[in-house]
Amino acid sequence: MGYVALYRKFRPPVFEDVKGQDHIITTLKNQIRSDRVGHAYLFCGTRGTGKTSVAKILAKAVNCEHPVDGSPCGECEMCKEIAAGNSMNVIEIDAASNNGVDNVREIVDEVSYSPTKGKKKVYIIDEVHMLSTGAFNALLKTLEEPPEYVMFILATTEVHKIPITILSRCQRYDFHRITIDTIEDRLRQVVTAEGIEVEDKALRYIAKTADGSMRDSLSLLDQCIAFNYGEVLTYDKVLGVLGAVDTEVFSKLFSALYTQNVNEALTILSDVVIQGRELTQFVNDFVWYLRNLMLIQASDQMEDVVDMSTDNLKVLKEQADKADTDSILRFIRIFSELSTNIRYAAQKRILIEITLIRLCKPQMDQGQQDSFEDRLRILEEHDESASKVLDKIQSGQIGLLAASAGAMQAQAAAPVQKKVLDKAVPDDIKRLVSGWSKALMQMPSPMKNYMQKAKLSLGNNDKLQIVFDNRQLVDKYSHGEGGSELSSFIDEIVGKHVEYEAKFLEPTQNFEENYVNLLDGINFDVVTEDDDDEKENL
Repeated sequence: MGYVALYRKFRPPVFEDVKGQDHIITTLKNQIRSDRVGHAYLFCGTRGTGKTSVAKILAKAVNCEHPVDGSPCGECEMCKEIAAGNSMNVIEIDAASNNGVDNVREIVDEVSYSPTKGKKKVYIIDEVHMLSTGAFNALLKTLEEPPEYVMFILATTEVHKIPITILSRCQRYDFHRITIDTIEDRLRQVVTAEGIEVEDKALRYIAKTADGSMRDSLSLLDQCIAFNYGEVLTYDKVLGVLGAVDTEVFSKLFSALYTQNVNEALTILSDVVIQGRELTQFVNDFVWYLRNLMLIQASDQMEDVVDMSTDNLKVLKEQADKADTDSILRFIRIFSELSTNIRYAAQKRILIEITLIRLCKPQMDQGQQDSFEDRLRILEEHDESASKVLDKIQSGQIGLLAASAGAMQAQAAAPVQKKVLDKAVPDDIKRLVSGWSKALMQMPSPMKNYMQKAKLSLGNNDKLQIVFDNRQLVDKYSHGEGGSELSSFIDEIVGKHVEYEAKFLEPTQNFEENYVNLLDGINFDVVTEDDDDEKENL
């Protein structure tokens, strides 16, 4: 006999060997023991979770001559015939290729004939959602009231495509995705039976890559064993076969993106491409890495949820302590968008490179709140104010710095003499508004970038109003260092002290209806002393 794939060779023969579906197995065994077996079952769930395997075991159990605790004995003639695929009592139908009305009518005609051996005639219809509407209608009456010796087992991965009239006539069982631990234990049993030496870390990664599918995990294991036949299957070899990327690479990539090191990020991507890794999987795995980083940062009790080795978990915690939550959420948002778009991209590498550059340059994400916060974070990290420098000097470990700390502290504490300017009058504000475009060109970055979107208006008492559509900018330039910097710049341009206030334009507000737009033209009156005298005479 030729080679048999692992997922076929190790298909469970009895209920006890089915992994991860205890809620279904217990129910079916109880039905068989109590002789309360239904006439129509619907097994639904994702691929590789055991739907067809359980259907075959159930078909054997209802025909077994000597069932053991609700499971087929595997020794009687009926069990052996069904296991070998020679039984006339179990008919498997692939609805993907037999989905017409005529195919279903053949089943309906055959139902009238009772089995020559055994108790039940079982029809297993796989991928039943592929049946046409006419086929479903032809099956309805027979499915509702079949002869007592007939049982239908319908299996599907897309239960939402099945008509409600069919659903209401079946006992529905939802197969869950199988946990990583359960898949890993099963893989260990398989490699032990096959006499193959495999690292635990390698098995764990295969189980994780299978995404809840036992069949997929066995197929991946089969592939890895074939590539490294006769050798110990290591974690690195599994990564090489599956085109995956090690967690260490994701750690370096995140550090490069967080520090906005474009060169480092693009170099890491280049190495991944040269190694022949699958780029779609690379993006999906990095999203999963970011998810783990977010969970670790959110709570200290996430070790069980985050599936990682102890060493990788330690590195992840170190990164989580240093990282900013808003930045991580921004990375997840952008890479999730990339994960959706990259499936249909002809040039996947270029799409990823654009994304990396976009993450390293938050100013490219105009209108996104989280990108703005990321820009502020970078500015704050690079801002070395006098107080921070003084703190470093006071806590310095070099004798010379420590010796000069007193002088530096006195200098920092000394009040700064600021030139007292005359208060600006409306005519000065008018001159500022008319030359606003020139003033923007002289502004330092990043103030210039923020002010380009601001709008100028006039408030009470001829006070200048600067209107933003971002609340954080309002806070930044209303007080503190940002407010002082903007005030000093305006005063220097005008030559007088200009009183201003920062205002926030609500998303529901219209600027033209709530404010006077000075930038569209100077539309406010300048009151002079002569005008005041005229009013008094009147």
